[in-house]
Amino acid sequence: MRRLRWLKPPIREDDVVFKRMLQAMGVGGPSVETVLSNPNCRPGGYLEGQVHVVGGDHPVDIEYVSVGLVTRVEVESGDSEYDTTQEFHRQRLTGSFRLNSGGRHDVPFRFDVPWETPITELYGQHLHGMTMGLRTELEVARAVDKGDLDAVSVHPLPAQERILDAFLRLGFRFSKADVERGRIYGVQQQLPFYQEIEFYPAPQYARAFNQLEVTFLPTPHQLQVVLELDKRGGLFTEGRDAFGRFTVDYAGAERADWAGQLDAWLRQSAQRRGLFF
Repeated sequence: MRRLRWLKPPIREDDVVFKRMLQAMGVGGPSVETVLSNPNCRPGGYLEGQVHVVGGDHPVDIEYVSVGLVTRVEVESGDSEYDTTQEFHRQRLTGSFRLNSGGRHDVPFRFDVPWETPITELYGQHLHGMTMGLRTELEVARAVDKGDLDAVSVHPLPAQERILDAFLRLGFRFSKADVERGRIYGVQQQLPFYQEIEFYPAPQYARAFNQLEVTFLPTPHQLQVVLELDKRGGLFTEGRDAFGRFTVDYAGAERADWAGQLDAWLRQSAQRRGLFF
């Protein structure tokens, strides 16, 4: 009796084409994971970690690995507003390399955080309205994979913290924070957006204005502060805004009486514009 042998079916050309198509779509391709040593940072500081790239079921040529900070930005366009996710600082970590099937490539990194990075935390609490993340990007055969996204917590510089603490001691209450695309006249600004931290006024200022907005634009040498008072119009009156700008030396910020200085500026600025207490 002759034994029957099981034969593998022949590899058809359309099977090969389908497999290549899956590879082109990233199926069975490499995976990427980013592990941060510490997700907490400050403007002008840095983040450290490692990117782990693990090979799939076929070898690939990696063009590069990069990481970038992303945040949610509010955009005004005509009469409409919308939110978008914007990457505002990127750092390429590698050049091209070959990743074998099932192989692993670890990439340690130190990522510089821009000075104007919006803050997301204050006194251990997350600022309502803020999002911040470190996104890992991998390019394989001209196809970009956005890869991993890790949440990042940005804490204020000591000078920023002192000023915000002064507003709280004056009786202001935090409302929300957001990031708006655009530029502020009269200040040094590198990024295409700025953060506004909004407060409800303390009772002693409530008749003069409805809202206070604080914007910080740090540089390596000094902190730029922009204040905006918003007085909404009533039934027979127009709304009015009051603006103020000043710079703070980092060393001198520790010695200043911020509550007294801010109270004096608020009263003088409001009275000059007819927003009487």
